[in-house]
Amino acid sequence: MRTIDDLLAIMARLRDPKDGCPWDIKQSFETIVPYTIEEAYEVADAVDRRDYDDLRDELGDLLLQVVFHARMAEEAGHFRFDDVVASICDKMVARHPHVFAGAEADTAEEVLVNWEAIKQREREAGGDMDRSALAGIARGLPEWQRAIKLQKRAATVGFDWPDVNPVLDKLHEELEEVREEFSAGADPARLTDEIGDVLFVCANLARHARVDVSTALRHANAKFERRFRRMESLSAESGMRLQDHSLVQQESLWARAKAEEKPVAADIVASGGSS
Repeated sequence: MRTIDDLLAIMARLRDPKDGCPWDIKQSFETIVPYTIEEAYEVADAVDRRDYDDLRDELGDLLLQVVFHARMAEEAGHFRFDDVVASICDKMVARHPHVFAGAEADTAEEVLVNWEAIKQREREAGGDMDRSALAGIARGLPEWQRAIKLQKRAATVGFDWPDVNPVLDKLHEELEEVREEFSAGADPARLTDEIGDVLFVCANLARHARVDVSTALRHANAKFERRFRRMESLSAESGMRLQDHSLVQQESLWARAKAEEKPVAADIVASGGSS
């Protein structure tokens, strides 16, 4: 049975300046970060597909990224893998006083409130005196995720719509402003601003609906790809390339692909899966 020590030893060997792998030796924090992000998304994809064998492998790939960063940090004299483990263990204990220190938190909502309060105290102890409700939201997050976090934090002080209906009204308002910008000549800077507003409200809509934006968009991407590929197959069956069809004909192929999917989609929804 392999252990984390085996993985640490493998990584150390790969990074050995004399006998290691030229590619691994060449890497830095900056060059590895894109792979780290990619592996996190691969984990999400495996979960979404409920492919647990693949999830096991993808979690291993993600763990390798942690080990890779820790190895580079150790070589530079910053910290070691054991320090990473100690740090997260201390953080989990400190942020769960209702489990480890006798504090009270009976609901998931209370846990989140306590979590944010503890994080605020940690920031202040570290010298960060930003007391805004929006303090501490990382700027390196994907922008859709940062939008959700900004909205959630604002909601903690009451700055939030009471239900989904005003959000839908706001979405219609923002879409109309985009339409007006197109009518006025479609200035790129103005369109960027107005379409940004639409996307921000869409994120808010998902939050109020308790829908994860990333999951929703991932499902939409998968649905589009699935149907588009079926369009290509239907076109090939007719002896034509998809690009040789008119847009009206392509829309007809799309409708056929969509109609074929309906029983499958219903089964997936019934089983709790993606659509």
